[in-house]
Amino acid sequence: MTEENVDTTVDETVDATADAGAAVDGAEKAAKPTRAELLEEEGEIAADYLEELMDVADIDGDIDIDVGDGRAQLSIVCEDDDDSNLRTLVGRDGKTLGALQELSRLAVQTSTGQRSWLMLDIDGFRNNRRDELIKKAKQAIDDVKESGNEFAFKPMNSFERKIIHDQVAQAGLVSESEGEGEGRHVLVRPAHD
Repeated sequence: MTEENVDTTVDETVDATADAGAAVDGAEKAAKPTRAELLEEEGEIAADYLEELMDVADIDGDIDIDVGDGRAQLSIVCEDDDDSNLRTLVGRDGKTLGALQELSRLAVQTSTGQRSWLMLDIDGFRNNRRDELIKKAKQAIDDVKESGNEFAFKPMNSFERKIIHDQVAQAGLVSESEGEGEGRHVLVRPAHD
């Protein structure tokens, strides 16, 4: 090989390496996942975690994954209501459900390195609870409008408090959360206070 051939070979290698680097950079930019794709990935990771847990606990159910309201939403359902043991995953007042949601979020965070805000529903518990809370919020709103006095709800988790706050805001009244930890609750009062 002559000196001229060595220089040409080196230049071609440098150009090929630079072109490959540019192609990789371009592919990385083009392949960056969308927010919806990231949320779908969160759902898949959480579903895998929950499936393993359900297998260990010998609990039957199907996991539905959806993306809505800017977060992954998972629902565990069972086709055969008579034979379902999903209520054991809900627990008293949804406390087990809340714990499983947090564990699922941690599984996602461990896998992706990002905090997850996914929502988990089991056997329709959250949807039923939402309907129940909307009715209670409307009753409290009517009470406050009629009496002019504030109304204090019993302590509830953040999911439940948000439902109350949303209903109160739609009715044109004022609400705020008070208390700490397990004792955190919603106060509803007239807008003129």
